Amino acid sequence: QALNTTTPSPPYYDTSPPSPTTITPGPPESFPTPTPEPVPGQPSITPGSPEPVLNPPIIIPSPPDSSMGPPGITPGSPEPVLNPPIIIPSPPDSSMGPPYFEPTPPFIIPSPTGGITPGPPSTVPSPTEGTVPSPSVFQPPVVYPPPSVPPPPNYAPRTTLWCVAKPSVPDPIIQEAMNYACWSGADCTSIQPNGPCYEPNTVYAHASYAFNSYWQRTKGAGGNCEFGGTAMLVAVDPSFDGCHFIYN
Repeated sequence: QALNTTTPSPPYYDTSPPSPTTITPGPPESFPTPTPEPVPGQPSITPGSPEPVLNPPIIIPSPPDSSMGPPGITPGSPEPVLNPPIIIPSPPDSSMGPPYFEPTPPFIIPSPTGGITPGPPSTVPSPTEGTVPSPSVFQPPVVYPPPSVPPPPNYAPRTTLWCVAKPSVPDPIIQEAMNYACWSGADCTSIQPNGPCYEPNTVYAHASYAFNSYWQRTKGAGGNCEFGGTAMLVAVDPSFDGCHFIYN
């Protein structure tokens, strides 16, 4: 029966021979790809050239089979994907490091605060306590004694003073004061003629020597260097040449 079906088909194909001629270039394009597989089947399927057209669609699923290969590779890929998730927990371990460092700064914070807070209170009461009693009690006693007590003892041992006549006082007044000093105990022999202190022969020079001689001898008993306002104390030794002004 298959033969009977094929016999009527040729007359129908006679009308369509030009179309297969145009179709023939199409199958050779498909043949080069499956040349190894369909070579043995070509002689038996010669009359049914349109049927081999169905074979290429059958061959088409084979590439999906090859495409299934990559999916076979894809399941392998998720396995390496598992390796990175194993690496992922390691950064959280490193992230756990900083929280351990965080508690250290809070321990540093209380130390300065604790050290600073006691410092100011300790300094605050000290000035207040020191300032309150000092103005009320210590200032008055400190002010009054120094001018009265220290100056006399300090000046005597530290500086050497001599009593001489004031150059601004007139000679007649100085002469009277000098006579009083010589009559009251001063050594006036050195200012006599031919004495070591006679020259220069002036009232001022002779009175200065007499005033100093009297004061140096009597200052220990309360004597002063005044002579009615004609004498004064000097810290520079008035001695000159062979004339020596004594100092006791």
